[in-house]
Amino acid sequence: MGIFTPQRKIKSSYNLLKDFDYYLPDIKGLFILLALLIAGALLGNLVTAGLMLLPGGEGLMSYSMLLSYPVMFIPAMLYAASKSKFNRDFDMERPVPVDQDKFGIGGFLGLAAAVVIVTIAAGFVTDPLSKLLPPTPEWFDRLNEQMLVGTPLWATLLSVSVFAPLFEEWLCRGMILRGLLQRMKPVWAMVISSLFFALIHMNPWQALPAFILGMLFAYVYYRTGSLKLTMLMHCANNTFAALIGQNDKFREMTSYSEIMEPWQYVTLVIAGLFITVVFILILRKNTTVGNQPMNL
Repeated sequence: MGIFTPQRKIKSSYNLLKDFDYYLPDIKGLFILLALLIAGALLGNLVTAGLMLLPGGEGLMSYSMLLSYPVMFIPAMLYAASKSKFNRDFDMERPVPVDQDKFGIGGFLGLAAAVVIVTIAAGFVTDPLSKLLPPTPEWFDRLNEQMLVGTPLWATLLSVSVFAPLFEEWLCRGMILRGLLQRMKPVWAMVISSLFFALIHMNPWQALPAFILGMLFAYVYYRTGSLKLTMLMHCANNTFAALIGQNDKFREMTSYSEIMEPWQYVTLVIAGLFITVVFILILRKNTTVGNQPMNL
């Protein structure tokens, strides 16, 4: 890219996120970040194995995700921060803030409420996809059982409602999508970043709905530039799933169609689709495109 000379310090809504403003990954960068994420996952597994060596280690396994999950993202975050610092110090990149506040006429509070509602609605829209996949294997069911039942609720919520939105949104929207938006048509940037989001879930039973929701998250980030909003959406989706999973009736089902009358289920899916479409149309009309370079 061209050479730019900053004339003032770039500000970001989060103090930590400004450290990444000057790094805009391309396709090569996407694969580098993916490799570093895999390396971080291996490092996280070593942390988990280390817990087993401690006295009472088996009892600590319920909390292993609280350590291994953040560790998984450390290599990618260190790399992205170092690349951003290099680009800034040598004037190699024009910064695009990881988090912007282009909320439109609704303001943050109005849009925050809307994205929570549409996230839950879109979750119902993805439910029929479960019928396209084979039944989940026993190991997957046991893993979910351990997460929802074998782990204290506070630890589960900290993992899925705080850590997952923070780290996954930073990577998939704040890094991958933001970088690709500077290099290709928005639709392709959203598709590729959503495929990346689906891939890191590492199983098809989560990957397919993750891609659909990822496209919704990506569109919100594209229109507003706000990582706060996509983190909130991610949090809403995961928290809803974790809380209903505490109920035996919901935990054992694979689709809402198993606990509803056909007309109820169809109505739920259609209503979810209607809410999602209306939200996208309103967002498109009332916001300007975010993820633009800062004026220096």
